[in-house]
Amino acid sequence: MRSPFQTDIILVGLWLALGLMLTEGAAASSHSVRMALVPAGLYRPLFRSDTDPKVVAVESFHLDAWPVTNAEFLEFIQANPRWRRSRVKRLFADENYLRAWTGDFEFAGNVLSNAPVTFVSWFAAKAYASWQGKRLPTVAEWEYAASASPTRPDGENDAEFQKQLGAWYSTPAATQLVSTGGRPANMYGIHDLHGLVWEWVADFNTAMVTGDARGDTGLDRQLFCASGSQATKDVGNYAAFMRFGFRSSLKADYTVHNLGFRCAKGL
Repeated sequence: MRSPFQTDIILVGLWLALGLMLTEGAAASSHSVRMALVPAGLYRPLFRSDTDPKVVAVESFHLDAWPVTNAEFLEFIQANPRWRRSRVKRLFADENYLRAWTGDFEFAGNVLSNAPVTFVSWFAAKAYASWQGKRLPTVAEWEYAASASPTRPDGENDAEFQKQLGAWYSTPAATQLVSTGGRPANMYGIHDLHGLVWEWVADFNTAMVTGDARGDTGLDRQLFCASGSQATKDVGNYAAFMRFGFRSSLKADYTVHNLGFRCAKGL
């Protein structure tokens, strides 16, 4: 027969085990909720050849609800030492890789842990996504998701949304990034597709541009902040051409002060 003291120990142990299960369940739920479902639809490319389709079908997929943060990327490099700032090979990231950090595991004083991670190369972003069991979104997926406003899927027909886009694209990028998720989500529940950072996509180098456009885009100057292009069939859409012009300037090892990423996953 157990003594009251033994019974108390058993009950405490059971409560601790139950608490751990609930905590793990909440963490798993939170992780799954951070991806939003984007329904199937159609994407109209900004640039295409005469033989390319005018409309691209986009299948349903999941997209991160906000960009990958400094804290999340820190977990990645802790688990994958070859992607630390002191160890990464120059083949996969230029000399500015994680420049906003003061070391392999420390952020600079003005860098928020829940702000988007920047100064990351396409190679690093792709490796992170793979580590998460995900991938980078394609241009078509990203642009299709970013075309939605907070109230409707066809943001090009939302006057207020278009006004906000114009304001975002006419404002130089801030020197200090704010936290993710602080602005209203679009109708799919996705935050910060506009107005915070540019974002890597899987096929960023497929944009059709001229040599002059590629040469005129400087990575060190203050780039206008906002991530998506809208109404790609509209040749007068300044924001759309800015987005594709920026993408066309990139190489996979480049790291930029306002270039981050988010992950996608098929159904």
